[in-house]
Amino acid sequence: MPDRLLALVVAVPFLLGAAAAPPADDGDVVFELADPAIVESSGLVVTDDLFVTVNDSGDAGRVFAVDAAGETVGTTSWAAEPTDVEALAPAGPGEVWVGDIGDNRGARDFVEVLRVPVGRGDREVDPQRYELVHADGAADAESLLAHPVTGQLVVITKSFFGGVVEVAPRRLDADRPNRLRAVGSAPAIATDAAFFPDGRHLVVRGYRGATVLAWPSLEQVGELELPDQPQGEGIAVAADGQVYVSTEGLHSPVARVPVPAELAAALAPATPSAPATPSAPATPPEQSDAQDAVGEEPDLTGVQWPWIGAGVLMLLLGVLVVALVGSAALLGWRRARGRR
Repeated sequence: MPDRLLALVVAVPFLLGAAAAPPADDGDVVFELADPAIVESSGLVVTDDLFVTVNDSGDAGRVFAVDAAGETVGTTSWAAEPTDVEALAPAGPGEVWVGDIGDNRGARDFVEVLRVPVGRGDREVDPQRYELVHADGAADAESLLAHPVTGQLVVITKSFFGGVVEVAPRRLDADRPNRLRAVGSAPAIATDAAFFPDGRHLVVRGYRGATVLAWPSLEQVGELELPDQPQGEGIAVAADGQVYVSTEGLHSPVARVPVPAELAAALAPATPSAPATPSAPATPPEQSDAQDAVGEEPDLTGVQWPWIGAGVLMLLLGVLVVALVGSAALLGWRRARGRR
């Protein structure tokens, strides 16, 4: 009985969320990943005319460069075996950050990011590695972002009750752990995220939908309806603002996600001047004080409470289920005694 009760309590919120979610389709499929070596696409970056992806945990150290037809045209590999690669982020022309940041058991003392070159052709590299330490102890994470103007790295943890947005020091030190700094809250079950080219907005995806937030305030700007995907763990924003998503699975599709007109208007530049051209420094981000890159301390009051409220609601639902099952069991016991 205890195991069945636990399974029921855990399942109820997910079932309610699935029932409330609007039906989705396959979206605007751009191509399918043709390479049989790509079986768990977890993380997506659009750079130049290529799409870059990486397999989830269990693969060797490598990333794949894919053209617009879905064919792998380049592979970058390295000797050191990763622990749990979960994400990618742009690192400037011809490079990506690889996020070895997964930690399902919450047991890692530190996670790692690697900066690797990508492009057409196969290559073996010995990338520079940087250790990151979460602000409040070990945590699972599947989202790694790089600010398109400053190059500063951002990590979003993955939690059922809402994630934490953390920023890295602007100058990463390869010789010692780099402590992340918490700056706000994020939607629950964040499986990937990416900045828009203006650097003023980011999008955080889950398995059913995506939320667009302002940066650095983290105020919600709008939502994106995602296509129906078995286990969607990749999202990328191209230089032209187009949003793409990927999912795990053999020969899985990469789809383009339309941005509603109302949301596109909210993302438009505040002034007639052109937005800053996205770029990242050719060397690791500079400046040790993370506060300098995120501006003033964000007001988190309006950001945290929705996720906390959702968590409390789900907890209450779980308690209600336990109470109902317990009452039914007690009633059955009394009836059994009455028959004796």
